[in-house]
Amino acid sequence: MASRYGKKAQQKVERAMHERKEGTLRSGRSGKKVTSRKQAIAIGLSEARRAGAKVPKKKKKSTRSR
Repeated sequence: MASRYGKKAQQKVERAMHERKEGTLRSGRSGKKVTSRKQAIAIGLSEARRAGAKVPKKKKKSTRSR
């Protein structure tokens, strides 16, 4: 079975995790320091997507109809 994530995605996430541990990883617009492990992974994957790496698409939020 083929891998879901490419090598480039792995490198981006790894870099983001290192930055989080050092305390230098910052979030987007607010520029606040990232302390959450999940947030660091999300930032890494987002950067990988922008770089054109092999990353699955984000899940869409479903809107309930009334």
